[in-house]
Amino acid sequence: MKITFCCTGTKPEPWLAGLRTALPGAEVTVWESGAPAADHAVVWAPPQQFFDEQAGIRGVFNIGAGVDALLKLQMPANATVVRLDDAGMSAQMAEYVCHAVIRHFREFDGYDADIKAGKWSYRKPRERAEFPVGVMGLGVLGARVAQSLTQFDFPVVGWSRSPKELPGVRCFAGATQFNDFLSATRILVNLLPLTPETRDIMRLETLSRLQSGGYVINVARGAHLVDDDLLALLASDHLAGAMLDVFRTEPLPAEHPFWQEPKISITPHTSARTLRDESIAQIAGKIRALDAGQTIVGIVDPVRGY
Repeated sequence: MKITFCCTGTKPEPWLAGLRTALPGAEVTVWESGAPAADHAVVWAPPQQFFDEQAGIRGVFNIGAGVDALLKLQMPANATVVRLDDAGMSAQMAEYVCHAVIRHFREFDGYDADIKAGKWSYRKPRERAEFPVGVMGLGVLGARVAQSLTQFDFPVVGWSRSPKELPGVRCFAGATQFNDFLSATRILVNLLPLTPETRDIMRLETLSRLQSGGYVINVARGAHLVDDDLLALLASDHLAGAMLDVFRTEPLPAEHPFWQEPKISITPHTSARTLRDESIAQIAGKIRALDAGQTIVGIVDPVRGY
């Protein structure tokens, strides 16, 4: 079995060592132009040339949950594209989102500003029932986030393309229930995959349907959000703020107005990072299963985009 590694911006040596340990007998190498044909590939942001040269590749294993950039490339027709299901990312994502929700609900930003100004102040406690959290996208990460939020007694609603059932979460599905989901939401968490249908899904029309004083948490992709529409709704006070981890251009350009907007908190695309050891174990298991003719989870449907 031959496995090639083509991950832009990733130090290859630890991955090669881990894959060789997990798959004894496999030939694991870093891809270079002109390299021999491989059976499987472990990739992140590969160039088109990679697929042009590896036309016989059978399994393409993406070392992240998002595959939108990968699906823009022309891949061999017989290649099976597989994404990570979790690999340690769901716990990180739940930590990030719960922190963001609680920080907003408890007004810790306001306390920080007061302390920096030398003020010792209190704010009236708020009612959780008045801050329903809506999670868009109920896949592996979204489901973990939604159920984690229920542990803090927030009302939690969820929306997905197809019907889902989650304990403690009121679930909406499909286009016909999308507006009802938005109207039931005050704090909106985006965990959708980026597809042609979900691009710009957080725009003036949709964000205006959130309850007054809404808050936006985007941990999926920057292209889900129309930046100017968010700024306009913050200026009108329909939205109280936002916490953003992803952006249309990364790193976020120095001249972007998000930097200067006090109602927006920014983190550098760090809500859930790929954990190498967990990812290697998952990829190795799926390679063994594929080679044995077994069914695996995480296969990407190019038509749906996830």
